[in-house]
Amino acid sequence: MKAPSAPPPVYPIRLYGDPVLRRKARPVQPTDLLTVPGHGPQTVREVANTMLETMFEARGVGLAAPQVGLSVRMFVAVEYADDEEEQEGREAPLKSRVLREFVMLNPVLTVTDKKKDRSYQEGCLSIPGIYEEGVSRARAVQVRYTDLDGQERTLEEGDYLARVFQHEVDHLDGVFFLDRLPPEVTEDYRKELTAMQRKSRQFLNELAEAEKQRRERSL
Repeated sequence: MKAPSAPPPVYPIRLYGDPVLRRKARPVQPTDLLTVPGHGPQTVREVANTMLETMFEARGVGLAAPQVGLSVRMFVAVEYADDEEEQEGREAPLKSRVLREFVMLNPVLTVTDKKKDRSYQEGCLSIPGIYEEGVSRARAVQVRYTDLDGQERTLEEGDYLARVFQHEVDHLDGVFFLDRLPPEVTEDYRKELTAMQRKSRQFLNELAEAEKQRRERSL
């Protein structure tokens, strides 16, 4: 019997232009077996752990399953210690600054403070190098979700974490933060976005070729 392959250390992050990032993701259960394209079947917990490692390597604060090619309603996120001044001038290991980790399955957001905040700058690991202020987000939200043990949880957060959760749930509905800004903002980045689309197509072609070769070897 062939031994199961070890989980990958990190996943490739899908870029703007990848169709999976525009799909509405399907619900997921903690007992599901998931297959990230290019990798073998993994448990939801294994996928979540690898997503966290992927997020840390990319120096992000959140990562949704569609961003690794998996169209399910799951995201990971972290709260970091606010010690940027202490770390100024050096790349500190992000794990040393983690206060809380979140893994949310099938999250449902409810706005608890309807006042809008546009002051934060947003970016996205699937649109690297592009950051914009002015994205309107509710100041506080409640999230109902399932954890990795199958328990139903409710969490209420405000300010930055509320923004992170809204950003990640947007990904589960096929929405980018740029979609929440005037169209001319996207046009301002057309050159960069077109380059990402080309890179995304190249990655998908390579992934399809690798899958074709794998199937041929298994015949």
